[in-house]
Amino acid sequence: RWVQGDVPGSRAILMEAFAANPDSEQVWLAAVKLEWENNEFERARILLAKARARAPTERVWMKSALLERELGDIGEELELLDKAIRQYPTFAKFYMMAGQACDEVQEQYERARKYYQAGLSRCPHSLPLWTLAAKLEEKTSGPTKARSILELARLKNPKNPVLLREAIRLERRHGNSKLAENLTAKALQDCPSSGIIWAEEISCAPRHQQRARSVEALKRCDNDPNVILAVAVLFQNERKVAKSRKWFNRAVALDPDLGDAWALFYAFELQHGKKEDQEELLKRCVAAEPTHGELWCGTSKKTENRRCNTETILKKVVAALAGIGQA
Repeated sequence: RWVQGDVPGSRAILMEAFAANPDSEQVWLAAVKLEWENNEFERARILLAKARARAPTERVWMKSALLERELGDIGEELELLDKAIRQYPTFAKFYMMAGQACDEVQEQYERARKYYQAGLSRCPHSLPLWTLAAKLEEKTSGPTKARSILELARLKNPKNPVLLREAIRLERRHGNSKLAENLTAKALQDCPSSGIIWAEEISCAPRHQQRARSVEALKRCDNDPNVILAVAVLFQNERKVAKSRKWFNRAVALDPDLGDAWALFYAFELQHGKKEDQEELLKRCVAAEPTHGELWCGTSKKTENRRCNTETILKKVVAALAGIGQA
């Protein structure tokens, strides 16, 4: 009924579900989603308040805070997150959301720092939390403080490719190419089969070394979608269209949930493909409904894009790629 647009009928079905499962997180959040998708924000807010009383799970608190963020009430969002943290002190996303709200929306950097520090003391293995904390320091204090944060992160999470890549990127952003090279060598020694480190190495190596690095990467992890994607982009940059298309196809087949692969592939087809190729790829991406990837999540998780469908997100990511010269 929901899919058919019968909102009253959907509400009636959900009421029956409530009667059978009054404490079900799934039922509460389905009811909230129904109201949210139909712009009944006050109904959604009331349902979430009831859900916090009956089924106060981490997801219920998180959806409550997200609704307030979307409605522009950052004060209420932070109040909810403070309550959520008291109830679930080891749930890293609450600290991340609170820190981002203070940093990106309110520009209250010291308050954001306190949320990140509190979160890291309780969730020392949350990689996104370390990354956010380092980026805040890079923005407000410069690379030295950010470097210290990432060094501490790697002490607590040794041989972690995500943190190693973040450290490499920090040095590259600040022109410390020798330090970046040393970190890359260490990363490949510590994590010799990490696809994300090899993909970074292929993308950032001098052009005359990229082919050799891709051969080495494929020996180490020939079925990693990040490596396959980096090879596809390498062939694209060399204007080898047929080879590039073959490798892009392999990347999305290996991991259909990787939104970045779909976005880079679609940008490639917009540049080199026929209209029917572009339309076919768009249909495939919509059917796959990707949810992961740095570029993809950087767009899909923005508050203003939360209601966008897969096609819209794909086109927004491609537009962003064009803006930074990657498409």
